[in-house]
Amino acid sequence: MPRYHIARFESDATPPLGHPLCGGWIEPVRGFDDPLKCLGVVLLGEGKPVVLAALDWTGLRNEAYRSWRAALADAAHTIPENVALHCVHPHNAPFADTEAQKFLAANDGPPLMDLAFFDKAVKASSEALKASLAKAREFTHVGYGEAEVKHVASNRRVIGEDGKVKFTRTSATKSKEARDAPEGLIDPMLRTIGFWNDDEPLAALHFYATHPMSYYGDGRVSADFCGLARQKRQDEQKGVHQIYFTGCSGNVTAGKYNDGEKANRAILRDRMYDGMVAAWRNAKVRKCTGWNWTVEPVKFEPRREASFGEEVSTRDMKDPKQTKARRNNAALQLAWLKRIQTPIEITSLDFGNARTLHLPGEPFIEYQLAASLASGQTPVCVAGYGDDGLGYIPTADAYLQGGYEPTVALAAPTSEAILKKAIEKLLKK
Repeated sequence: MPRYHIARFESDATPPLGHPLCGGWIEPVRGFDDPLKCLGVVLLGEGKPVVLAALDWTGLRNEAYRSWRAALADAAHTIPENVALHCVHPHNAPFADTEAQKFLAANDGPPLMDLAFFDKAVKASSEALKASLAKAREFTHVGYGEAEVKHVASNRRVIGEDGKVKFTRTSATKSKEARDAPEGLIDPMLRTIGFWNDDEPLAALHFYATHPMSYYGDGRVSADFCGLARQKRQDEQKGVHQIYFTGCSGNVTAGKYNDGEKANRAILRDRMYDGMVAAWRNAKVRKCTGWNWTVEPVKFEPRREASFGEEVSTRDMKDPKQTKARRNNAALQLAWLKRIQTPIEITSLDFGNARTLHLPGEPFIEYQLAASLASGQTPVCVAGYGDDGLGYIPTADAYLQGGYEPTVALAAPTSEAILKKAIEKLLKK
């Protein structure tokens, strides 16, 4: 009989004082509410090792993503395509694109990130992974459970009678009228995959779709309510490695249930925590008979509008009269255009009783719901915020409806058809 092992690793990814947060367009680090982490597992015993990891940062784009993924792969003695690295996406956290930072530095632009700190964080995680291999534990069983989370997620885009976006519900929505609007399209289920060695629990991977912010912009580093829920569960269930993945949340926030009052962070944390506890309690566990890891390379198309082209982005990045956000976003666009011919690998891990799906960018919730349909009777746990090079991935209709996301998305309207085709192909392999 084959034997399977799981290695569990954790490293610190907290930025230093003064480091830019969320790509440099909000207040930099002034203090610390809670640490940021890189948490992951390595699965061994079925072909090349598979790495699943979540980072408490806003995003990793282009070469920043690919270099971090390659470092983890090297430490795990596997290939980069077997590493699924995702960001949780809190905003009082770093946002990394090493190529964009080099563009900005060469043009006296505002800092997006600190390259030396980035290298330090990558090294810390790869060393933690490498050290964990010597302590890998055998696991015999895999379980899947789910539970509804109430009064957390709401669709950010409230559509009016004219078919256009009437309200944009940000993570902290002040407008009572916007908060009183219906919850909208979400996926209310928190899904958990667990690993056991006979009766001993070893790790829990949690998946839920919402922007994970209660409030931000004050310069105080935090993994926010989703990271805090994960930590609360870790403190309670000692010895069980807890990892949290943010699902397809490009158009989902807690805005209906959060007006930005600081007390709401703990309230939202506890609702997420309750979902984690319930999903674990509901888990159906069965003996592990191996897994199937599949990869689907995908190429996306650039936006064709003049305002997203290389010429205007270069001009905006170099213009000292532009805002920090404008210059930094222009650099991100240039970095995306530079690597756009490099495929993004969409991946899935199938245990038979449950599977995962690993997506790039900030996908809309529609992609997660489409994945559930494509997966049929096998429940699928979806993680977004992998390679975030293309940013938001709206639906094609969203570009006509207006609202915030299409104004900054680097993904073209054709991305919906491309991504949905890849998801269906991958989940039916």
